[in-house]
Amino acid sequence: MTLREVAYGAPDYDATVALRDAVLRRPLGLVFTPEQLAAEADEIHLAGFADDGAVRACVVLVPKPDGVMKLRQMAVHPDHQRQGLGARLVAFAEQVARARGAHRMVLNARDAALGFYAGLGYAVEGEGFVEVTIPHHTMVKDLE
Repeated sequence: MTLREVAYGAPDYDATVALRDAVLRRPLGLVFTPEQLAAEADEIHLAGFADDGAVRACVVLVPKPDGVMKLRQMAVHPDHQRQGLGARLVAFAEQVARARGAHRMVLNARDAALGFYAGLGYAVEGEGFVEVTIPHHTMVKDLE
């Protein structure tokens, strides 16, 4: 599996959108709007590629003020879950975030994924909330 940054608007970006749509949006009856996708132009897109070049995992990073990077839209193809790819992609995202000056990562985790992120050193911060119709918690990790 190869991990690398993907350029917004490139064919590989379109493949990450398709994966996020299949894993994160469609199961909730949601679709991306053109406005939502246009807002991603200045964000950092990372993906994991199989040997055949297919996108098997992806995540989006959003630079925030004060050295904070937000991790969002983490998706792993269902056939490749629970094989360590998600953990590798998060570690790569942390490396990219540090290289861009971030010292803290923040994310909104679905409650079903709390254990995954806790195992990677993330801690719950604050009370739970509902986002896109399902329970979430904010989680944070210092990158220093």
